[in-house]
Amino acid sequence: MAKVSEVNIKVEVDDNHIPKDIEWSATDAGEDGLKKSKAMMMAMWDKEMENTLRMDLWTHDMTVDEMKKFYHQCFVSMADSFERSTGEDGMAAAMRDFADFFGEKLGILPPSGRFDK
Repeated sequence: MAKVSEVNIKVEVDDNHIPKDIEWSATDAGEDGLKKSKAMMMAMWDKEMENTLRMDLWTHDMTVDEMKKFYHQCFVSMADSFERSTGEDGMAAAMRDFADFFGEKLGILPPSGRFDK
């Protein structure tokens, strides 16, 4: 029998349907209870439409500086996943270069000297 894992996401919204609280749990996470989060990005591939379905949410208290770091880390994570899933080492390296450029331009990474300011 195949193993089944489950991910649950709970989003509390205000009167304007803006997220106030995001919590999640996963059966394979190894921890009990819900974990809090300030932001999430979820992308799913629609097999029939050959298109990406996306959900991007963030809470009222997610700061701009936190959002900059969140995006930078997502870019790095996407490069890692892309490399593992496709074997495209060169393109993954280019994606990491962009993530470095992004982080440096936003001031969340120290300058490396590789990019013109």
